[in-house]
Amino acid sequence: MNIYVGNMPYSMTDSDLNDAFAAYGKVDSARVVMDRDSGRPKGFGFVEMPNNDEANAAIAALNGTQRDGRALSVNEARPKEDRPQRNSGGNRGGRRW
Repeated sequence: MNIYVGNMPYSMTDSDLNDAFAAYGKVDSARVVMDRDSGRPKGFGFVEMPNNDEANAAIAALNGTQRDGRALSVNEARPKEDRPQRNSGGNRGGRRW
């Protein structure tokens, strides 16, 4: 099961995220999402757990818990929605008359 973890403190690392969920079962991966430009954490991440019962136990136990003064938002991740490509609107080098 893929789990979304939001409202994380910016100091939280992949390892911290893994450790929090490993208390409830096997963790396949734990990843804090980083900003592409700044390289800083965005305050959310994803955890993959192969056993749904263990994943649901982790969600129930960790949702709303405090980490560095922030209440985590933990739930089953929804599939990423297709978004239309953003058009920057900029001129791509050619002149327009």
